[in-house]
Amino acid sequence: MAELVIRDADVVDGSGGDSYRADVVVDGGRIVSVVKEAAAAGCQRPVARRELDAEGLVLSPGFIDMHAHSDLALLRDPDHSAKAAQGVTLEVVGQDGLSYAPVDDRTLAEVRRAITGWNGAGDDVDIDWRSVGEYLDRLDRGIAVNAAYLIPQGTVRMLAMGWEDREATPRELDRMRELVADGMREGAVGMSSGLTYTPGMYAKDAELTELCRVVAEHGGYYCPHHRSYGAGAIEAYREMVDLTREAGCPLHLAHATMNFGVNEGRAPELLALLDKALDEGADISLDTYPYTPGCTTLAATLPSWAGEGGPQALLERLADDATAERVRHHMEVVGADGCHGVPVDWDTIEVSGVSDPALGDFVGRTVLESARLRGESPWTTARGLLLGDRLGTTILQHVGHEENVRAIMRHRVHTGGSDGILQGAKPHPRAYGTFPRYLGHYVRELGVLSLEECVAHLTSRPAARLRLPDRGLVREGYRADLVLFDPATVAAGSTFEAPRTLPTGIPHVLVDGRFVIEDGRRTDVLAGRAVRGNAR
Repeated sequence: MAELVIRDADVVDGSGGDSYRADVVVDGGRIVSVVKEAAAAGCQRPVARRELDAEGLVLSPGFIDMHAHSDLALLRDPDHSAKAAQGVTLEVVGQDGLSYAPVDDRTLAEVRRAITGWNGAGDDVDIDWRSVGEYLDRLDRGIAVNAAYLIPQGTVRMLAMGWEDREATPRELDRMRELVADGMREGAVGMSSGLTYTPGMYAKDAELTELCRVVAEHGGYYCPHHRSYGAGAIEAYREMVDLTREAGCPLHLAHATMNFGVNEGRAPELLALLDKALDEGADISLDTYPYTPGCTTLAATLPSWAGEGGPQALLERLADDATAERVRHHMEVVGADGCHGVPVDWDTIEVSGVSDPALGDFVGRTVLESARLRGESPWTTARGLLLGDRLGTTILQHVGHEENVRAIMRHRVHTGGSDGILQGAKPHPRAYGTFPRYLGHYVRELGVLSLEECVAHLTSRPAARLRLPDRGLVREGYRADLVLFDPATVAAGSTFEAPRTLPTGIPHVLVDGRFVIEDGRRTDVLAGRAVRGNAR
C-alpha cells in the first residue's frame, strides 16, 4: 500500500494549463498516480496508509528559488523555515560569482570576509570542504530543502590569479577552465558571475566567453549578475546575450531588474531585446523577486579599483584620507561601477544588518538619516561604518520601479528568485516572502498573472532551465516535492518592518514525499539533498 494519498486537491500542475480536481498518491518519494475526479467517478478511489484531506487547497509542485544565498544557512540552520515555509523545495546557490567552492585555504579566508554580509562570517559552520563535489557531499548529509550549485566565477578567478585587475595570462585562463570543468563534472548546474563585485568584475568578455564554453560543454548555463542595473543597463544585458550566444551557452539573467531613476519605465526595452534574441534562437531565461528595493553589501557599492587586492587592501584604502576622498568622489560625483554607474543617493541606502552588534543603531536607517543624527556628511558615516564593521554591513537599496517589476514578471521566460540574504537584523523581506507574495499580491490581489501561469513560472520553467526531467510538474513518476496552499489566504507575512515573519496560507510542504511543513509547522525532517547537474 502506498504511503500517502492527497485527497480532493485542486491541482495546479505546473504546466500552465487549467487546474483540475484529483487525488494524488505518493510513495517512495515519488508521485505514483494522479487520479482526476472525472476518472475516479464510479470506481474505487486510491487508498494509502495515510490520507490528507486537501479540500479547498491547491496542490502544486514545490517552488524552485532560482537565486538564493543560503550557501551556509542550509548547513547552519537545519530548520530553514525562511524558505521551507514559503513552499520552496529547491534552491540554487553559489550566486553572484562568490561562494565557498572551489577554494584553497587562502581564498576561503578571503571569500568568507568578502561576503560576510551575505552569509555571516562562517565561524559557526565547519567548512571542511574545498571542492564543489565536497560541498555537495556535505549538503547530502541532510538539509531542509534541496539545493543546486553554480560555480562562482569570481571565486574561480580569485583562486587562479588573486584579486588583480588585469587580463588573465594563458596559463591562468587554462587554470580557470580546469576549475570550471572540474566543478561541472562534480555536479554544478552552471556558473555564476558578479560583474559589479570584485574580483569577478575584472574579467573581460573574452575571458568570460571561454569559461562559458566550458559550462556549455558540460550541459550547464551561465547566470550573470551583469555589469550594470543602472546606467548602461540595456547595454549590459546586451553584452551578456551576445557573449553567451558566441559561447553557445544558455543564459539565465539573475534578478533581471531595471533600477535607478535612469531606467524608470524602460522594462519594455529590455523585453524587446530578449524577445529578438529568443526569436533568433537564443536560449535565455531570467528570474526576479516581486519587490522594488534591492539588497547587497555596502562595500559592494564602492568603485572596483578600491577593491583590487582583496578585502584587507580595501580597508587600508578606506583608512587613508586621500584615497578615501577619491572613493567619495567616484561615489557621489562620477557614479561608481559598484553602484551601477549612478551617483549615489545616500537617502536610498538603508542599513539592514551589521556584523558588529555595537553598530546596531545604524540598522533600519538610511545612511543620510544616520549622518544627520551624527552631524556629519553621509560619506563620513558610510566610511566609518565600512571600517568599523570590517565590510560586513548589509544594505537595502530603494531604487526600483513597480511598473518595471510587473512588466518583467509577465515575460515568457520569467522565473522566480528570492535573492534572499538571510543575514542582518532587518533583512530584505523577499528572503521570507517572495513566493507567497507572488501568489497573494500579484496573482490574487492584482491579477498580474493567473494562478496557473504564476505556478508555472515558479516550478516547471526553472526545472526546465536546470534540466531536471522529474521535477517541476505534478506527474506520475515525478519527485514528490509538493506544496499545498490556500489560494484565498496565501500571503507573505514578512514586511520591511518585520522581515522575518513567516507566510500564511501554506499548511503543507513535502520534500521527497516527506512533510517538512505540516499543518503550518516545521517538522524535524531533513529530506533535502544536493541536486547534481551530472546526475539528472
